[in-house]
Amino acid sequence: MKLWTVTLALAATCVAAQAEQIGSVDTAFQWIGPDHKIVVDAFDDPLVQGVTCFVSRAKTGGLKGAFGLAEDKAEASIACRQVGTISFTKPLPQSDEVFNERLSILFKKLRIVRMVDKKRNALVYLTYSDKLIDGSPENAVTAVAVDHATPIPLK
Repeated sequence: MKLWTVTLALAATCVAAQAEQIGSVDTAFQWIGPDHKIVVDAFDDPLVQGVTCFVSRAKTGGLKGAFGLAEDKAEASIACRQVGTISFTKPLPQSDEVFNERLSILFKKLRIVRMVDKKRNALVYLTYSDKLIDGSPENAVTAVAVDHATPIPLK
């Protein structure tokens, strides 16, 4: 019983952003399996209420894509926007990964990192992909200005 209570407590303290697919467009027809496409996902920053990031990226179709064996391209685009009143659940680290998603069956991930620009009172979001041996320099950046009446709390 104690183990169950501890497990629930740990699960409640873990913060992980969940992507929500907004839509997609087909880019190439595939005879077998799903078409290649560009998908647009949205995720709410887990520590910053009122900020949502929208990420577009390629998704490989065909048989490999259908079975989750395809390696998606490294390129992605990101736009984060204020969608409500900005508030913070707790002080933020200077830099923190807020989201990641697997792009291949092994070792390749799309990552989104939030950085705090204290001088400008802004949140900067960077998206890039990495791979165990050879990551990609492809990246995109966006920023959300926070009203100076709401200072960003840092750890």
